[in-house]
Amino acid sequence: MAREQLQVLNALDVARTQWYHFTAIVIAGMGFFTDAYDLFCISLVTKLLGRIYYFDPNSASPGTLPPNVAAAVNGVAFCGTLTGQLFFGWLGDKMGRKKVYGMTLMLMVICSIASGLSFGHTAKGVIATLCFFRFWLGFGIGGDYPLSATIMSEYANKKTRGAFIAAVFAMQGFGILTGGIVAIIISAAFKSQFDAPAYKDNRGGSTVPQADNIWRLILMLGALPAALTYYWRMKMPETARYTALVAKNAKQAAADMSKVLQVNITEEKERVEELTMRESNNFGLFSREFARRHGLHLLGTTTTWFLLDIAFYSQNLFQKDIFSTIGWIPKADTMNAIEEVFRIARSQTLIALCGTVPGYWFTVLFIDTIGRFAIQLMGFFFMTVFMLGLAIPYHHWTTSGNHIGFVVMYGLTFFFANFGPNSTTFIVPAEIFPARLRSTCHGISAAAGKAGAIVGAFGFLYSAQSRDMSHRDKGYPPGIGVRNSLFVLAVCNLLGMVFTFLVPESKGKSLEELSGENEEAEQTAWTAASKPPV
Repeated sequence: MAREQLQVLNALDVARTQWYHFTAIVIAGMGFFTDAYDLFCISLVTKLLGRIYYFDPNSASPGTLPPNVAAAVNGVAFCGTLTGQLFFGWLGDKMGRKKVYGMTLMLMVICSIASGLSFGHTAKGVIATLCFFRFWLGFGIGGDYPLSATIMSEYANKKTRGAFIAAVFAMQGFGILTGGIVAIIISAAFKSQFDAPAYKDNRGGSTVPQADNIWRLILMLGALPAALTYYWRMKMPETARYTALVAKNAKQAAADMSKVLQVNITEEKERVEELTMRESNNFGLFSREFARRHGLHLLGTTTTWFLLDIAFYSQNLFQKDIFSTIGWIPKADTMNAIEEVFRIARSQTLIALCGTVPGYWFTVLFIDTIGRFAIQLMGFFFMTVFMLGLAIPYHHWTTSGNHIGFVVMYGLTFFFANFGPNSTTFIVPAEIFPARLRSTCHGISAAAGKAGAIVGAFGFLYSAQSRDMSHRDKGYPPGIGVRNSLFVLAVCNLLGMVFTFLVPESKGKSLEELSGENEEAEQTAWTAASKPPV
């Protein structure tokens, strides 16, 4: 039987939408803007890195990163992110959301700048330094996932909580878009100043020395938005749910939220003590009670995020390879180094503008109406449909005159990823677990996602290689080709649909109702929440 909600938490649940909500969205969202910019901008410059540091004057094609180097450059930040999600997720429940929030941001700022300053006397030295700093950049980014989601969920009212968390995550779309725009502007500026012939016309002269500054500038500019929001992150008060339910400081929770909500909230010290001392609210992550209440929920959030990110990140990181395969980007030897960066950035920006960004904001608009479960199921379904639509008639799409159709279908997979599981897998883990384990469980779910991203980043790099040596990147073993790789991604999406049925619907419920923290009897609210919608 549910008990009456603590006044401070009830005030947050029923609060009208006001200025502090939008402030929290911007402060948390700028972290995600930076996360996306930093994680995805590397795909814009990997071909440039190959031309600069692995140039072979005897080769008929421009230099490319060797397979192991390309895998490291693309995947090392994800390894750092996975580690950071687990560590900072756990730390956010131990030390508090606010105390850890500033650490992650400063780590992102420092490592973004350091990545652009990567040094070394040899190509191996530069790439090793770059990978070192991008690992620690990923470590900081990893902390932003559980902390931003948890802070926003604990600040929001229950009526529009989904939209607020989705709006924070939607800044990822603007980060991807901005990364492409920045690369276009920088490459266009360098192109106008340093004209160079195509590789086939002059192998050595096609990559001017100044091109080395392009990738450094693109990486370093990722520090700017994060640095601008650091002060405001430090000004945010700790969330009332952490202060009251974890730190057990009823007075501070009431004082903080009275100031934020501009209402008088009564301190309920006895209620907080009674609530937090109950045995049913003190079970640990590895306890039998957690497994009984939330085991299937955690399995659902981890598996769906893992499967989604295999498809999502392999698509994002290797757009340039897919566009080259279908002929949307000219052959590398017909361009100089700067022109290639410009063409790759333009293609990825178009996809972000038409498919990626709108999908995020459709989720913001409809998540508290349609619900998390329906959006996630629908997203996985349409991702499967469009992946199969690309894979089955793949030879049709690669013939001259059909490239636009391929790009439209490809863009729709991004639209339904973001108006679907890419958003909901981020939102739901921040809602359904107890306050004292919320950040940890979100970190575990997000880390499972990044494990999927690593599988996508490393796996797709090899699997997409053609069996035909003339169409294969230098140094790679034969793979299964882009077409068969798209079939594999479609299967991942189909499995995501199946595991979605383990994830409860959280629309319109308070966090305590979902987690069972406010239940007096042994029969807790999680039972009702765990039933999938009819």
